Amino acid sequence: AAADPCSFASPSRCLTRHLHLRCRADFAAQALRGAAAFTVRAEQGPLRCVVLDSKDVQVFKVTVNGQDAKYVFGEKHSFKGTPLEITLPFELRRGQEAIVEISFESSPKSSALQWFTPEQTSGKKHPFLFSQCQATHCRAIFPCQDTPAVKLTYYAEVSVPKELVALMSANREGEMPDPEDSSRKIYHFSQNVPIPCYLIALVVGALESRKIGPRTLVWAEKELVDKSAYEFAETEAMLKTAEDLAGPYVWGQYDLLVLPPSFPYGGMENPCLTFVTPTLLVSVIAHEISHSWTGNLVTNKTWEHFWLNEGHTVYLERRIGGRLFGEQFRHFKALGGWRELENTINTFGDKNPVTNLVPNLSEVDPDEAYSSVPYEKGFALLFYLEQLLGGPDVFMGFLKAYIQQFAYKSIVTEDWKTFLYSYFKDKVDLLDKVDWNSWFNTPGMPPVKPTYDMTLANACVALSQRWIQAKESDLCSFSSADLKEMSSHQLIEFLALLLPEPPFPLSHIKRMQQVYDFNAINNSEIRFRWLRLCLKAKWEEAIPLALKMATDQGRMKFTRPLFRDLYNFDKSRDLAVKTFLEHRASMHPVTSMLVGKDLKQDQ
Repeated sequence: AAADPCSFASPSRCLTRHLHLRCRADFAAQALRGAAAFTVRAEQGPLRCVVLDSKDVQVFKVTVNGQDAKYVFGEKHSFKGTPLEITLPFELRRGQEAIVEISFESSPKSSALQWFTPEQTSGKKHPFLFSQCQATHCRAIFPCQDTPAVKLTYYAEVSVPKELVALMSANREGEMPDPEDSSRKIYHFSQNVPIPCYLIALVVGALESRKIGPRTLVWAEKELVDKSAYEFAETEAMLKTAEDLAGPYVWGQYDLLVLPPSFPYGGMENPCLTFVTPTLLVSVIAHEISHSWTGNLVTNKTWEHFWLNEGHTVYLERRIGGRLFGEQFRHFKALGGWRELENTINTFGDKNPVTNLVPNLSEVDPDEAYSSVPYEKGFALLFYLEQLLGGPDVFMGFLKAYIQQFAYKSIVTEDWKTFLYSYFKDKVDLLDKVDWNSWFNTPGMPPVKPTYDMTLANACVALSQRWIQAKESDLCSFSSADLKEMSSHQLIEFLALLLPEPPFPLSHIKRMQQVYDFNAINNSEIRFRWLRLCLKAKWEEAIPLALKMATDQGRMKFTRPLFRDLYNFDKSRDLAVKTFLEHRASMHPVTSMLVGKDLKQDQ
C-alpha cells in the first residue's frame, strides 16, 4: 500500500499501539504540557530509529524504556510540520515492543487547539479549550504517528483548574485532586477500542451534563445545556436504528458535547463523545452516529481515501433518515446532496483534480482540499450501486458485511472494491459495467446520475421555477401562502435551487423578503442560503446581516462562502477584509487560515 503523503511516519517499520498521555492544560500560557508515552512495536527488524509527526511542538526529553534517547527535528514543511527522529538506545527485533516517552509542550498557536478567554464563552466566567485533530492536527498537540493507517488504544490523565471539567474521546474513569496543585484536579480516561490519532479529542470548560438516554449525556455550558438536551432528545432512537442497520455499537457511551459557535465543523465524530456545533440540525447527529461504524471502526488508510469514511457515513445517515421519516425523505435528501455536489464542483472547477473521488494529495494540505466531494460523490456512487445491485436491502447486506470484514482496520479504495466484487460474485457482469476509472480518478460530476424519487422535491422545483421565470409584472402573484405546505428541508432546497441561477434583479429579492420574511428566520441552513442569494443580487441591506452571520459562528460551511460572497461584492469587499482582520485573532486557527486565503490576506 502507498505511504501516506500527509505524514512523515513510516508505519511499515514500526507501529504505535498504545498511548499513555499525562498532561496539564495551562490557560495562562495557552499550552498543553506533559508526557506522551507510546508502546512502539517493531514491524521490521532491526529497528534503531522511530520517526513521528510533529507541528509547532516543543520536545524537552525522550526516553525509551526509561533510558534517555537522542532525538532531532528534521526539516520543517509548510503544512505537514516537522518530522521528529528518535534514535533508540538499543535495537528492537521484529515484534519487540518498547515504551517511547516524549516530554512535550504545545504552542499557543497550535492548529489543533482553540483557547477561549472567559469573555468568549456563554457563561463569561471561565476559560474554555477544545481540540480538533482531523485531518492532520494531532501532531500539533504532541508528536505521534499522525496517519489514519495507524490505530492505538489510549489512557489519559489530564490536570485542569478544579472548577472546570475535562472530557475526552474515551470512557470517563473518574477524577481526583491534583496532588501537585490543590487548585486543580485530574480527570482519567480510557479508550480500549483502537483509534487513529485524528480521533483523540479533549475539551476543558465549565461544562454541565443532562442524561437524555441510557448511554447518552449531553454536555454544554450551563446556559445551553437544557436547550441542547431538548434538541437532541432523538439520539437514542437514531442509535438503535443505526445498530439495526449496521450492527452493534461497540463504543459503550455515546455522549454529545455542544461547543462554542466558533467550532469549524457541523460535528466531529470523536468516539464516545461527538462534538457538535450549536448551529446544528438533527441530521448532523445521524451523520456523526453513523461514523461509529464507517470512519471510526472501518477507517480510510490515507486522506486520499476519505470518501470511504464520508460516502459510507452519508449513505448510513440517509438510511437512518429513511427509517425515521420515510423513503421519499431519503430520496429528497439524496437529491439535495447531488445539487450540493454540483455547487462544489462549480466552485472548484470541473477540471480541478481535488474533485476526484480519490484525489492525489501529494503536497496538498487536506484542509484546503476539504469539500463536499468525498461526501456527496461518495454517496452518489453507493446510491447508484444500490440501484444497480438490487435495492436498499440487498445493498445494506453488503454494507453490514463490509463493516464486519474491515472493523478495527484501515483500508484503501482497492480493498473496498475487491470486497464488493467478492460479496456480489454472482453480479460481476453488472459490476463490470461500472466506469470505475471515471468514478474514482476523473474530476467533475460523476459519469452517471442515480434515479431519485421526486415527490418532495417537486414543490421546491415548481416554486423556484416560478421565481426564475417571473417578470416585474408577475411579482404581485407571490404571497406567504407559497410556503404554507413546505417543510424547513424544502425551504432549504428551494433556496439551493435559486443559488446557481444568474443573480436575480433586486426587485425580485426585495419582493421575496416582503412576502416570505426570510430575514426573520433563524434556521442557519435557510439563513445562509438566503443571505448568499441577497449578496449575489447585490442587495446592500444584506451586508451587515451576512457579516454578522459570518462572525457570530465559525462553521466553515457557512463562514467561508459568506466571506467569499462579501469579498466578491464591490460594495462590501473592503468591509469584509476589515471585519476578518478584526475577528482573526478570536477565530479557530484552521478557519482563520482558510478565510485568509479566500480573502487574499494570508500572512
